Amino acid sequence: MFLLSTEPAGKAAEQVEQAPIIVRLVNQYFGEWAYNFEMNYTHKVWTKVLGKFGTTPEALFGPYTPENAIPWYTVMFVIACILSVALIWILKGKLSEDEPGHGQQTLEVGVLAVRSMLEDIVGPHGLQYFPVVMTFAVLILVSNLMGFFPLFMTPTSATSVTFALGISSFVYYNFIGIKENGLFGHLKHFAGPIWWIAPLIFPIEIISNLIRPMSLGIRLFGNMFADEKVMDSITHLAPPWTLFAVPNLAVPILMGLGLFVAVVQTFVFVLLSQLYLSEVSHPPHDGHAEHGHAEDESEEFMVPILT
Repeated sequence: MFLLSTEPAGKAAEQVEQAPIIVRLVNQYFGEWAYNFEMNYTHKVWTKVLGKFGTTPEALFGPYTPENAIPWYTVMFVIACILSVALIWILKGKLSEDEPGHGQQTLEVGVLAVRSMLEDIVGPHGLQYFPVVMTFAVLILVSNLMGFFPLFMTPTSATSVTFALGISSFVYYNFIGIKENGLFGHLKHFAGPIWWIAPLIFPIEIISNLIRPMSLGIRLFGNMFADEKVMDSITHLAPPWTLFAVPNLAVPILMGLGLFVAVVQTFVFVLLSQLYLSEVSHPPHDGHAEHGHAEDESEEFMVPILT
């Protein structure tokens, strides 16, 4: 459906026809421009790189055509970003401390949950990372839930999206580590506290950190792709009967399971990102003063975030 493919052009054309109408419309208006850009720039680079491994971009990514120049997962992820901003704007409504609306209360529950996790895992100083962590939470949850609605597909069921999210988390927590501790200090923490086993611990920790983007991406992709594949497989067990009978009987159960998976995978990604931040971020030396300052600010933290 979207993975690296060696399928013939006929199969690729069939997949284009099965793409949501939104994706086809985007490629109808912008596909030619994207195709020309790819052929003039990125295709040449991939041809040179992949040629060293005895393969081609077409063998790895599938045929290049104006109809599939903008992949479905790119379109869906852009829509997920727009929906995330719109959802926050709708839920927050008109902010009020005295009479908050249902949307504001719903949003505050999520905000308080993420803030509480940050304070417990990273520490009070971890509230400075709230905007990025909350962005991950909202964007991934919206992406996971998009497949429940007609005309949409789940962008997090594509490895390109989940690996991009994993790399973003990886780059962010390493940036924080270097910013707070310096490059040498950041690398030093990979060696552990015992100097005489540092030569053994350091390469292990480096490798462990380098595979984190892949582990984050594969975990999110595997669960979301499996959720979609289960429904598709069951409905095609004995067509045409299962196309009508299974949705009516199994959809409530499968949708409940899918909703559970979507929420849990969002929680796992955000939790792991916070754990990685806790490894590289430490409270300032004047911890008592900073802690008191953080407590004073926490009372006024909610409304600025929602605005």
